[in-house]
Amino acid sequence: MKKTSLLQEEKRSTILFLFLFYTVFYIYDIFYYKLFPTFPWLDVGTASTIWYEFMYVKYGVITGIIPLSIYLIKKNKIEYVKYIVFFGYFSTNLISDIFYYKDSALVYTSGNLVEIIIILFSPIFVNKKFTYFVSYGLILKYILVGIFTQEPVVIFPIIIMMVCSFIAFLLLYRILNYIKALKYSYDEQLEGIVKGVIATLELKDPYTRGHSERVAAYAMSMAESTGKFKPSELNYFYYACLLHDIGKVNIPDSILTKSGGLTDEEYAIIKTHPVVGAEAIRDVEGIADNIDVIYHHHERWDGKGYPDGLAGEDIPFLARITAVADAFDAMTSSRSYRPALPFEVAYERIVDGQGSQFDPQLTELFKQIYPDWLQISKTYSKGVDLRGGKKSENSQTK
Repeated sequence: MKKTSLLQEEKRSTILFLFLFYTVFYIYDIFYYKLFPTFPWLDVGTASTIWYEFMYVKYGVITGIIPLSIYLIKKNKIEYVKYIVFFGYFSTNLISDIFYYKDSALVYTSGNLVEIIIILFSPIFVNKKFTYFVSYGLILKYILVGIFTQEPVVIFPIIIMMVCSFIAFLLLYRILNYIKALKYSYDEQLEGIVKGVIATLELKDPYTRGHSERVAAYAMSMAESTGKFKPSELNYFYYACLLHDIGKVNIPDSILTKSGGLTDEEYAIIKTHPVVGAEAIRDVEGIADNIDVIYHHHERWDGKGYPDGLAGEDIPFLARITAVADAFDAMTSSRSYRPALPFEVAYERIVDGQGSQFDPQLTELFKQIYPDWLQISKTYSKGVDLRGGKKSENSQTK
């Protein structure tokens, strides 16, 4: 849903950009070359034959981009359209200006209103890369024209482009800061809702109190230690870890808190919780991107896990991390059917599961960061939330 929404916004922005670009481009050129040809800033009579011929090529290229853009939009390859349009304009106008003014006695007076439109409206894509691309591109265009035509007057359009670029970046960063503030507000609300749901689950099964938050802390520690992710990329992974056992709300209390061994039928019901949990968060923006963490955190490296019996690297990477974190905390926490195991015993069992229950490489990483996990456990036992703030005094490691 999130990706679809972003795609639709990109499509709307691209269509608006194309409409503005082609409207201004054609209207400006009609006025400039057809309606006002006798004005002192233009003398088409001095233009070379090759320039006239290239003008047809120029309009052909830029017009030909329209069906290409429509095709790319229909194929949902929208991100390329704006770059193709700009590059088509940049290259054809650069060559046109050089052909027209090189070795000409005319003073350089070219330029196009569409260039200002391109720069000032580039922030609608909320894309710093594109804004840099058009700003530097248009400034480069005038620098190259100045070099080939030996016209110092190009300094004026360069200044205009720099001023327009400055305005565009002010608008862009204002938009980005506004989006950042909205995202921060959304994340705060989402975290509050997630922790409220977890609190409800802990009321249903008091033995799991603090389990979800510790698993999330362990998993974040391991994910960051892999060096494959930036902390910002793991934001929703953290929430998914908090909710990894949310499907247990669908399990009867008589099974969830049973002190003895489970029957085959009861164990089959327990094994439904990843599927139920994944379905519960399927439509939650952000967390749904990490639905595999909830669905596959009980898979085993040897393929003997559940719900799908995936093996090896077929198991999503972040789900493999969560599996290690979940198993470690489950062993070091008191449950209705057994007391907590010593950390040293849990450590040995994780190591013994290397290549069978757990990813061999992640098990090696676990050995390295085990002291960090001990510190995480001690921190949680003091009631401190590693992501900031205070935790309930009941959230203690047994």
